[in-house]
Amino acid sequence: MSAVAPPVPTPDFDPIVSGTTATSAVKGRSRVPWRFLGGRVLFYLFTLWAAITINFFLPRMMKGDAVDAYLARNRNVSPEAAEALRALLGLDTDASLWQQYLDYWGLLLRGDLGISLLHGMRPVTEVVGQSLIWTVGLVGFATLVAFAIGTIGGAIVGWRRGSRLDALIPITTFLSTIPYFWLGLMAISIFSVMLGWFPIGKAYGVGVKPEWSAEFIGDVIHHGFLPAATIVIASIGGWMLGMRNMMLTVLDEDYVMVAQAKGMPNSRVLWRYAARNAVLPQIQSFALALGFIVGGTIVMEVVFSYPGVGKLLLDATNAKDYALMQGVFLVITISVLVANLLADVAYAFLDPRTRQTED
Repeated sequence: MSAVAPPVPTPDFDPIVSGTTATSAVKGRSRVPWRFLGGRVLFYLFTLWAAITINFFLPRMMKGDAVDAYLARNRNVSPEAAEALRALLGLDTDASLWQQYLDYWGLLLRGDLGISLLHGMRPVTEVVGQSLIWTVGLVGFATLVAFAIGTIGGAIVGWRRGSRLDALIPITTFLSTIPYFWLGLMAISIFSVMLGWFPIGKAYGVGVKPEWSAEFIGDVIHHGFLPAATIVIASIGGWMLGMRNMMLTVLDEDYVMVAQAKGMPNSRVLWRYAARNAVLPQIQSFALALGFIVGGTIVMEVVFSYPGVGKLLLDATNAKDYALMQGVFLVITISVLVANLLADVAYAFLDPRTRQTED
């Protein structure tokens, strides 16, 4: 009986390179996971419908309505004018609840979110749009900076585990446990009142005309630096701790050890293999953070008197301006859903296992 000869390896075959899942995933052709993305889009469309429906019924389940709150502040409004306001706001009692629901959807599809009684009958889209610019500009920028610094720093700390860099984790974690309102008030007390380096609040100086000029942009940056810095300080600890813990898990994986055994440079192993896989859970958290950026950091905007969406929502709630409340809630909901959808898309392209679900 003759022995079977082992297969002769071809010149182009490298068992070390071809035998690693990570290398094959990196070199494999990226496919668009249409089935996965289609399922996620349908899920988010259903969630959006449910959120809009709840957004319609909640104000109508409360005691009174926006017109009653408006009449309590303005005694000289005639009953005829009050009924006209109810019809204008879609609160006409002559129409059935189902008809009001259909009318509400019709207005939404036309981009009409109603009018704000708190802001002198101005359209809600206009009021929310003005506040949205300030919130996205400040909270969005601060969140991006905190995510970048925390993720990169956490990857480096996790890669150099056991070094002196580990001291950054308890320091940043301690800063993230400080109540934000206290951190903001301390920042105002030290850097605004005592040192006079930054203004106490507002988005720009009193008497300054908003315009696209270097003077106005500089004034906005000067006013926004202190609240942005407090947001970064308060949130960087969570990003760094999460990335560091994921790095410790990933560094024990086989593909990382194989990459090191092949003699790859440490920088390539760190960023191309370890950090690339460890950052995946961070993306989901970052998507939620991006969605809630639109909601604004209410405490920050109240402490620094910043004209963002968070402060707008608080003012609308206190004034019982239901149309404005609905508009803000709707914008926040859409922002969270879109951010999560974008995170799913990014996750599908970064994680090859997601693309394998269609095979």
